[in-house]
Amino acid sequence: MTSSPGQTRAPVAAGGFSVLLAGGSGLVGRELLRLLLADPSVAAVHALGRRELPLRDAGLVQHRVDFAALPALPPVDEAFIALGTTIKVAGSRAAFRTVDFDAVLAVAKAARTAGATRLGVVSAMGADARSRVFYNRVKGEMEQALPALDFDTLVIARPSLLAGDRKALGQPLRSGEEIGLKVSRWLTPLVPANYRPIPAAAVARALVRAVRETNGQRVLLSGEMQP
Repeated sequence: MTSSPGQTRAPVAAGGFSVLLAGGSGLVGRELLRLLLADPSVAAVHALGRRELPLRDAGLVQHRVDFAALPALPPVDEAFIALGTTIKVAGSRAAFRTVDFDAVLAVAKAARTAGATRLGVVSAMGADARSRVFYNRVKGEMEQALPALDFDTLVIARPSLLAGDRKALGQPLRSGEEIGLKVSRWLTPLVPANYRPIPAAAVARALVRAVRETNGQRVLLSGEMQP
């Protein structure tokens, strides 16, 4: 198997199906990658990213890409997109939209062109194209744009505050996260399930399961994904 520049290829198992994953370096993306690589029905995971992941696995094929100019992708059966940032990290509203709308749609379109019929996307609680909150509005506009790509299965996960080890990923805690997580430990019994912090691993498990079980479109609320 030949390799093109910016791409690290590893041998993959015979049989099974191929999966595309974008955002494998984030909290949910890392958990998705672990699940997919451990799944005996998956022959290969094609991970898209601006940087190579510090991981080697026989079933992992890494593609270093520019999300604004994606190359043609290898044939895949399903795709998962866990791309996301914040305005603070991105530096501006325009830069935030480039990741959370443009890159997500670009990967979804590329996956569809590569043959994927099933798509799972990580969005956010509060996503609403009519929201006055810029973050929520962009997430909602992204969600609205996906059905036009005509996937047989489209599952959108809307987690609340994500719990996970950002420090291990070299990521700073997002604004208010540390306080929110500490307070929630005391108030959990009083907080509705959709608003409780949720482990990133639980989101990943629920999304993979729903993508495999759903025919058509589905939105997974945070309460449905709680462990």
